[in-house]
Amino acid sequence: MPVYVDREAPKLWRRIYSEATLEASLLAEKWKLVLAGLVFQYIHGLAAHGVHYLHRPGPTLQDAGFFILPALGQDKAFFSETVFVTIFGSFILWTFHPFVSHSKKICTVLIWCRVFVYLAASQSLRIITFFATQLPGPNYHCREGSKLAKIPPPKNVLEVLLINFPDGVIYGCGDLIFSSHTIFTLVFVRTYQRYGTRRWIKHLAWLMAVIQSILIIASRKHYTVDIVVAWYTVNLVMFYVDSKLPGKLAQ
Repeated sequence: MPVYVDREAPKLWRRIYSEATLEASLLAEKWKLVLAGLVFQYIHGLAAHGVHYLHRPGPTLQDAGFFILPALGQDKAFFSETVFVTIFGSFILWTFHPFVSHSKKICTVLIWCRVFVYLAASQSLRIITFFATQLPGPNYHCREGSKLAKIPPPKNVLEVLLINFPDGVIYGCGDLIFSSHTIFTLVFVRTYQRYGTRRWIKHLAWLMAVIQSILIIASRKHYTVDIVVAWYTVNLVMFYVDSKLPGKLAQ
């Protein structure tokens, strides 16, 4: 066993070095797109924080999902976040697997370029919709009587630009239609569906996406419409992007 490890270790390092060299050259070519994708994530967060200033708490709207699914309660709100973090972390690890895997179908930089395009297009539509109409948030911290449901006007520009991190991210209200968590989840799952190689992982990923959607509604973090709109919007956006940008993701 030690002899085998000694033999394989140099191969692994050569593999990592070779892939790092390739990815560095791709990053040098695509860095503007990668940077734009990262900047847009901040813009999306800024918009989500900005709409909180407009949020006005009110009675929770009638919702079919709330009628069907019993509320999990505040103490079990982490269930949906656990599923989301699992999907998010697994996808990130998969995108970097070319550094250590002999079987390769993607390049890390190219896959993230495409993912950023998917995210930016979907999040742009999301920003338009939640600024167009602000619904009373169903989450517990967004309801009437909660100190977090409304935030006072910003004292200065810096307060807005810093997004009141991290509370502004965790306890946001008003950015409902449509679900950001579902955008990320569907982008990641559909990307693996197209470029991944393990069929059982594809099935598991879709199952986890459905479970997460159910848990989000049961946790009262979103109305059912927020989830439904996300499911068909993200899929249509990705279909359109793929039809316009069919480029290969491996070299």
